[in-house]
Amino acid sequence: MSATYESFIAAVREIGVLGSVEALLDWDSETYMPEGGLMARAEQISLIASLTHERRTSPKIGEWLSQLEGRVDDPAAQTNVREVRRAYDRATKLPAELVRRLSKVTVVSKEAWGKARADSDFAAFAPHLSELVDLKRQVADLVGYRGERYDALLDEYEPGMTAAEVEAVFTALRGPLSDFVKQIAAAPRKPDASILHRHFPRAAQEKFSRRIAEAIGFDFQCGRLDVSKHPFCSGVGPVDVRLTTRYYEDFFSPSVFGVMHEAGHGMYEQGLPTEHLFTPAGQAVSLGIHESQSRLWENFVGRSREFWEGLYPECRSNFSEALGSVALDDFHAAINIVEPSFIRVEADEVTYNLHIILRFEIERALIGGKLEARDVPEAWNAKMKEVLGITPPDAARGCLQDIHWSAGLFGYFPTYALGNLYAAQFFEAAEKVMPRLRGDIRAGNFADLLAWLRGNIHQHGMRYLPGELVQRVTGRPLSIEPFLNYVRTKFSPLYGLR
Repeated sequence: MSATYESFIAAVREIGVLGSVEALLDWDSETYMPEGGLMARAEQISLIASLTHERRTSPKIGEWLSQLEGRVDDPAAQTNVREVRRAYDRATKLPAELVRRLSKVTVVSKEAWGKARADSDFAAFAPHLSELVDLKRQVADLVGYRGERYDALLDEYEPGMTAAEVEAVFTALRGPLSDFVKQIAAAPRKPDASILHRHFPRAAQEKFSRRIAEAIGFDFQCGRLDVSKHPFCSGVGPVDVRLTTRYYEDFFSPSVFGVMHEAGHGMYEQGLPTEHLFTPAGQAVSLGIHESQSRLWENFVGRSREFWEGLYPECRSNFSEALGSVALDDFHAAINIVEPSFIRVEADEVTYNLHIILRFEIERALIGGKLEARDVPEAWNAKMKEVLGITPPDAARGCLQDIHWSAGLFGYFPTYALGNLYAAQFFEAAEKVMPRLRGDIRAGNFADLLAWLRGNIHQHGMRYLPGELVQRVTGRPLSIEPFLNYVRTKFSPLYGLR
């Protein structure tokens, strides 16, 4: 079977290489590609997607899988066979023409979304959204599902999870979070958020954000940091990781915490086993687990008091005009303010999951045929009022704020909230085995935490499904309790709650 497996894995690596080329083309379109290159880029990405689909659905892959299943003993080989089978069964149900059309449409749609958001003009984006929803419905129907169409799309990002399971988790989470937000709104103590809305020169932000990324462990020898309309992490596994962020000179948080967030993603990528590059054994298991790494570094580390006890003097020196007279207590309270807001990526830890629940409910309705694209703004505003008690003043701060739907990423949003829950459970487990963890964070020692994450999560690639991984690392299945305990313990003292 060795020769068969070697032929099989060589083909799998080629598929992975093609995927990495598409990722880099997409990264370039979001960072450096001139506007005039749009249609050419759409053709390029469409061709790569077509070639990838052709390789992924090759009858030879099916033959090799039949010969290898149940006959490989190495854990990495077992992972590769299992995950390639999963991808093969899914891909062979999709016509090549649909794959080409979807890839081309998303390139054009993302560009249209960027312009529509800049103009706050949902009507200009609506036809693109309608086309994408139609295409993703077709994908779901062809792939098949157990319960509802949305399951077929969700499974692409969080393997094994269904819409009904997500709904159960979100329903359990929504009530306690909403109640806690109300308690905070009525609290006697209020942080001064204006501290973060002073003048923070872009050059200083760039320098300081990179300094933090390096300090927590992102390797710039195998990565880079650039600017895009919407922050993201992409690249070629552990050897080439691309981060992006955005800078606002009148707002401190988006760049610094955005970079910590994306660096968390990047360090997961850099921690994947290089010997399995371009194969499932060397890839992240799910977007929920991926998000747990970004949220852990951004929030559990980056918004902790211990982190800023060690770093705030340097921060104040970099932004002396804005923060020179601001005490640590006031700064820490400001970066942890809890207040309903319009923009998801700038939302606080408590209300963030409510933003995700809103998006999950809307896109589930879109894919299920219960909501049409043209009606999204009205549905969005109504749910925003229901969930967060506020109404966006325009589409740019409402239903046009995220890039995901323009990229066809339906089923992606729930992984953000799942990632928050995974992060809380992982951080709780890390503290149990590293009782001095918070002291290390205060001292600027992040190596031990990163090593723990790499040993327990990163190095496994796709060996364990998300639920299995959480059980192995924490000793219990996914639970909302660690996250609720974390936010109550952290935010109650900040707001003078008992």
